Amino acid sequence: MDLLRWRADLARLASLRRGGRLVLVPTMGALHEGHLSLVKEAARHGAVVVSLFVNPTQFGPGEDYAAYPRDLAADLDLLRALAPAAVFAPTAQEMYGSGAGATVQPGPRAAVLCGAARPGHFAGVLTVVAKLFHLIGPDVAVFGRKDAQQCLVIAEMVRDLDFPVRLVDAPTVRESDGLAMSSRNRFLAGADRQRALCLWRALSLAKARLEAGERAPEAIEQAMRGELAVADRIDYAEVRTLPELERPARALGRVLLAVAAGVGRTRLIDNLALNVGPDGVEPCALFEVGATTG
Repeated sequence: MDLLRWRADLARLASLRRGGRLVLVPTMGALHEGHLSLVKEAARHGAVVVSLFVNPTQFGPGEDYAAYPRDLAADLDLLRALAPAAVFAPTAQEMYGSGAGATVQPGPRAAVLCGAARPGHFAGVLTVVAKLFHLIGPDVAVFGRKDAQQCLVIAEMVRDLDFPVRLVDAPTVRESDGLAMSSRNRFLAGADRQRALCLWRALSLAKARLEAGERAPEAIEQAMRGELAVADRIDYAEVRTLPELERPARALGRVLLAVAAGVGRTRLIDNLALNVGPDGVEPCALFEVGATTG
């Protein structure tokens, strides 16, 4: 496992490119089993490069950039067991120099959900992902389905700006009680950890309503909000179409159930991507066949 800390180190990836496909797994570190599942999925597609970088441009004023967990040594220990070809762990100075002047602005998919709740967030996400794509030059990039809107906003950038990268979305990994794995879960303690389960309960109830035949988005959203009432703040509980994230007149076809709420000082997000048809309700990928090509 080759540890790359500087841009100049990336020249060592040339031998991997000559040998086959290069696969990027972008992360912000503080790795858990969800991240490791992405690395395992990436290994199916080629030689794996994992990036570990807490990106300052996607955090807004008053958000948890300074407090976001960082433990490079622990992350490297977890990755050694999976033996990716390389790990890119740059500093903010190495990635941005004196600052991010030119940025990548997102398309319409970023205007709702987290984009509405966190102005400027997705411009920061797209800017760092575009930089990683340019610096590393992957053929494939693997992202987690838990960050569904992020996946779809990145796919929009890849399509519209003609990045030669195939995107793969991997299923969300959950704790035994249903809580979606997240680096921010370590901030939850005691009663907050139990209250955080309201996100999974909200999604499970919404799925059950769909399975019972409910197709009115407003009724499904009201049910989700009822379960989220124990949170300290509800950012959203919405039904959206896949992949464009529009409001459906009826919850039919490929839809995203998306929730975000604050529990204590921790903001949590979760979702379910479902195909709602005449024969039932089934989980689905964010992309039509699990991947999209730029």
